[in-house]
Amino acid sequence: MNSTVRTVGELLRTWRQHRRLSQLHLAAEAEISQRHLSFLESGRSAPSREMLLRLAEHLGIPLRERNGLLVAAGFAPVYRERDLDDPTFAAARRVIELILRGHEPHPALAIDRHWQLLFANQSVYRLLTDVEPALLQAPVNVLRLSLHPGGLAPRVANFRQWRAHLLARLAQQIDACADPVLMALAEELAGYPIPADTRAYCATGQGEFAGIAVPLELATAAGTLSFLSTTTVFGTPVDIGLSELAIESLFPADQATAAVMQRLAGEGAGP
Repeated sequence: MNSTVRTVGELLRTWRQHRRLSQLHLAAEAEISQRHLSFLESGRSAPSREMLLRLAEHLGIPLRERNGLLVAAGFAPVYRERDLDDPTFAAARRVIELILRGHEPHPALAIDRHWQLLFANQSVYRLLTDVEPALLQAPVNVLRLSLHPGGLAPRVANFRQWRAHLLARLAQQIDACADPVLMALAEELAGYPIPADTRAYCATGQGEFAGIAVPLELATAAGTLSFLSTTTVFGTPVDIGLSELAIESLFPADQATAAVMQRLAGEGAGP
């Protein structure tokens, strides 16, 4: 949704339609008249800064795109964006690194809005044996690394299930933010071949975690490791970078996996 070539009214209308809301519904939620909202979308009325922020909140527009709305209306951006190496970002970096280190001996990593790897603990790299070096060149995309035939794909025992899970998560993210980079990534990932020797996947399968979570089952020299993943985000960030950052933590789904990861951490080796 490019605010540089579209009016603020067009952007508001596009976000409202993307959220599948009628003018009446959004107007009621924002406590304004439908007529006023119609005038804002058509350009017959100019929104105030406060009105734009109110509508953006009710539409669940990401912080980056809220800045775009403000700029399109002639206002200065509200939300700042700092690089990860910015000195003022140091406190956030320490928190992220503390979380990743504290999750050892199990894998944990931090990613940006496009699933590019920002930070990772040592346990992540212990799982990346036999990955094509090109996939580990910065910027590393975690979804590409997971599903590419030169990445982890040949070693993911439940590849079809894991692939469906990742593509569904990506689709939900696209639905929330309408990011063209993510749309292109989804198209790329969907075109990757499925390893011939992976077992069939049934969405209504009766696995141990069916209906609760989708495990990552990774074949290694130490046996098949099984992990469950959780996602951590910062609750109320006012910085664009923090609002788009997520920490993915993998927990052992069984005692055997926990024992292997503990042993590998002590040896400082990969599986």
